[in-house]
Amino acid sequence: MKEIVTDIPLYIDSDTNPLLEGGYEPIGTEINATDMEVIGTLPADIDGVYVRNGPNPQFQPRGRYHIFDGDGMLHAMQLKDGKAVYKNRWTKTRALEMEREAGKALWPGLLEMPDRTLPEMWGSDDNLKDVANTDVVPFGGKVLCMFYQCGEPYLVDPITLETESIIDMDAMDARLISAHSRTDLHTGEFYFFDYHTKPPYMTYGVLNPDGTKKHFTEIDLPAARLPHDMGITDNYVILHDLPLYWDPELLKRDIHKVCFFPENPSRFGVLPRLGTNEDIQWFEAEPGYIYHVINSWEEGDEIVHDVCRMQTPCPPDDARIGDTKYASLLAWGAMDAQYYRYRFNLKTGETTEGVIDDQCVEFPTINQYFQGKKNKYSYCVFIPQGEPLRMGGIIRYETDTGNRTEYMYDKNVYASEPVFAPRIGATEEDDGYVMTFVEDMNQDGRTELHIFDPHKIDQGPICRVVIPQRIPMGFHACWVPGETIKN
Repeated sequence: MKEIVTDIPLYIDSDTNPLLEGGYEPIGTEINATDMEVIGTLPADIDGVYVRNGPNPQFQPRGRYHIFDGDGMLHAMQLKDGKAVYKNRWTKTRALEMEREAGKALWPGLLEMPDRTLPEMWGSDDNLKDVANTDVVPFGGKVLCMFYQCGEPYLVDPITLETESIIDMDAMDARLISAHSRTDLHTGEFYFFDYHTKPPYMTYGVLNPDGTKKHFTEIDLPAARLPHDMGITDNYVILHDLPLYWDPELLKRDIHKVCFFPENPSRFGVLPRLGTNEDIQWFEAEPGYIYHVINSWEEGDEIVHDVCRMQTPCPPDDARIGDTKYASLLAWGAMDAQYYRYRFNLKTGETTEGVIDDQCVEFPTINQYFQGKKNKYSYCVFIPQGEPLRMGGIIRYETDTGNRTEYMYDKNVYASEPVFAPRIGATEEDDGYVMTFVEDMNQDGRTELHIFDPHKIDQGPICRVVIPQRIPMGFHACWVPGETIKN
């Protein structure tokens, strides 16, 4: 049964931009759906919500569109007692509410010059619209929606998907937060960082489970940087200072051109969870860039930091995908990251590093109860090369050996970041299910939830739930255990 909650006709001219067409084309409906078609048997031993974030612009973009510009929309599948309920909602950011009142887009996007006449802007240089479209993590019985280049954290009910409030960072004498901040499911604490083009170039902090400030400190960096993620272990956090950032000379003219500076090393700052800048131990490594961390943990005197590391941090100036005027932009979406491991020795100060697997993978996930602890398994998506960013398959890795098991989708089929959902009463790390939303443009955008047995990824989904509307390509996802949800 499909109930339409909101139906907004979208009159968006893609202007030949593939990031507004096909698998990326936005939708204008918010729905509730129950009693959906199920192919296979829906597991009855699971309780929680799979929530995925992503861009879904409501108005014609002001200038050239980048997927980080699209208004955040959440898609959620609640699974309980062998039944499935689907909902989707726009995250009601302050910026979206202002644009709805104006009836048009107000902010230029990531690819345009900032409009410094606007009354309010967000981001690492106070130059962007905060769309809260990038990451989503469980926190305090809700989910927290966050923006790629630093924004306000929005609390959303994982069952209703109603936007409830903003955590007021300014009232706590903190700044914005980056997209990839992390919740420790064991303590309920939230670990975050932000970065800015003006000093302090980075800050780091911790929130208590009730959203109040527990810890906050400034981090010294040589200049403005553009880190994307962080890691946590039982006792430490790992912050990134990587040589992909804005051209400092162009930045003086308010031009935000990202460049790779291979003459600079990658640096990783390891500090105690409640440490300050004075407690950081910096480790140097080969120049590179990391969008997403798989997991981190402690082994004796070493910190192990598993990541998806880009082989080509910045595409050559003449790199192109397709033949439209957006071809060079799409080249940035050809993510060629590999499963990569760093070891930081806290006693000797030495770094060892190397590739675990040469497959192009990204958007990693694990059983989140093992975040910060040594995990046996992780799950990534395969990234096909030579086309706009597409999640083309699901890969399971064994941490100790790097061995992989994979399931690949056909061309024009878009998976989402997978999540691992533990079974009720699970005692083993891989006792549960892996799931992902899948949009099939070969079937006019037919979208399904695919549920996998993690031990048999290569055999395909054991269950498929047909969703009565299309779910466009998106970014990050999380699993919210039913036992943690507060209504």
